[in-house]
Amino acid sequence: MYQAICFDFDYTLADCTDSIAAGFRHGLTQLGWPAPDREAVRRTVGFLLEDAYAMLTGDLDQSRQARFRALFTEVARELQIKDTVLLPGGEELLRKLRERGSKVAIVSTKRGDTIEIILERLGVADTVDLVVGSADVARHKPDPEGLLLALERMGVKPEDALFCGDTVLDAGAAKNAGTHFAAVLGGTTRAEEFARFYPDHIASDLWELTQWLGL
Repeated sequence: MYQAICFDFDYTLADCTDSIAAGFRHGLTQLGWPAPDREAVRRTVGFLLEDAYAMLTGDLDQSRQARFRALFTEVARELQIKDTVLLPGGEELLRKLRERGSKVAIVSTKRGDTIEIILERLGVADTVDLVVGSADVARHKPDPEGLLLALERMGVKPEDALFCGDTVLDAGAAKNAGTHFAAVLGGTTRAEEFARFYPDHIASDLWELTQWLGL
């Protein structure tokens, strides 16, 4: 039904919560803020780090936002590479898509090189055709730039592609790009929050998404 399946990464395919929370604790406390609540951090996953910092602190100063990114990266990048796990059913889904011959991409606000290293460590790099990360685009989800870039590189029209994600940012990117969209309830966004985007499907987890895709 779809020539290409594109995925967000965090809470769609993978769980990096511990490393992200550690990065936020380090970055915020070094800047004089209290250590953040883990659940509050989880609700920012999917946003750019600068935006997440502003959401948690209310601080819109761009120089401090940039400093937060640097401090976060000092701690979180290596932990993410070492500790990230695929969500249940993730490897099986990716391998079945590869067996079927579907083109597969990841479009994320995480650094693309970090994701590529994670995929390699997890032994699934061969199931993904390309990764578009935060450094590859000037505008981020819900802007469609990253999604359209991935589809252009794969030679697939938006109307022939499905984007799978766990946030309304992902849903907005799919709508703005003109692709189909499937919500995956792996993060903090509730099913009813996707209603205004008229998703093709809302999957409770990756096993259910695999079944819906007929794999």
